[in-house]
Amino acid sequence: MKTRILSGLIMLPLLAIVFIGGRLLLVACFAIGVMGIREFYKGFENINIKPSFLIANISILAVYAINLFAPTQYQYYMLWFMAVIIMSLLYLFNIEHRELTDAMATITGIFYVVFLSLHVTLVEQTGEYGIMVWLIFLTAFGTDIMAYFTGYALGKHKLAPKISPKKTIEGSAGGILGSVIFCAVFGYFVTPGLLVHCIIIGILGGVISQFGDLTASIFKRKMGIKDYGNLIPGHGGILDRFDSVLFTAPMVYYYIIFIIS
Repeated sequence: MKTRILSGLIMLPLLAIVFIGGRLLLVACFAIGVMGIREFYKGFENINIKPSFLIANISILAVYAINLFAPTQYQYYMLWFMAVIIMSLLYLFNIEHRELTDAMATITGIFYVVFLSLHVTLVEQTGEYGIMVWLIFLTAFGTDIMAYFTGYALGKHKLAPKISPKKTIEGSAGGILGSVIFCAVFGYFVTPGLLVHCIIIGILGGVISQFGDLTASIFKRKMGIKDYGNLIPGHGGILDRFDSVLFTAPMVYYYIIFIIS
């Protein structure tokens, strides 16, 4: 527990990247995509599935190039989607050394890690609503922190014992409450005109971030690993820390696009 708390405190300065935003945040998301996809594919290799690192790296470079040079040309994103699928299927042409699972793992990793994490940058690029990029991390980390301490203090009833034995219903409820409180405080002091939306995002994020965490746990359980990596003491790898962000970032982005704006 002590190691986990200290590691969490060490990560706090990273929020300065979110504060600065712009190209620095884009580069940070790119780095998370590169490191995250490596961890994800290494997990598959643990069960003798061989996704293509080359296709993943090409895909990462391509999607961030689109975002950098033609961010409003959405047809290029559709072209990117098509290219990722075709390249992953062409990977099977080495039929004697490739299995269907290799191509499926390649596609899954690119969309799960790269495309979902890209939404952090997309939120920051929504103009006047770009400040709401903070809600991605307030919901994800706020839920995780409050769920951990609430579960530690009050947890009695298992939430999903076959997926993550330590998670409890009490911890889950505390996580959602924590997300709402953090987002409400942010809305009250930073974006008072969007306070109601911040609270709603807090509720949705408190639930969805836990889906993201449980999804990561399912992947790791199927891969036969405890953590994706050991980059961050007490937290594991990049994906162990940002697994819930992969779900909350798209939620915040599409809420802004379809509900607020």
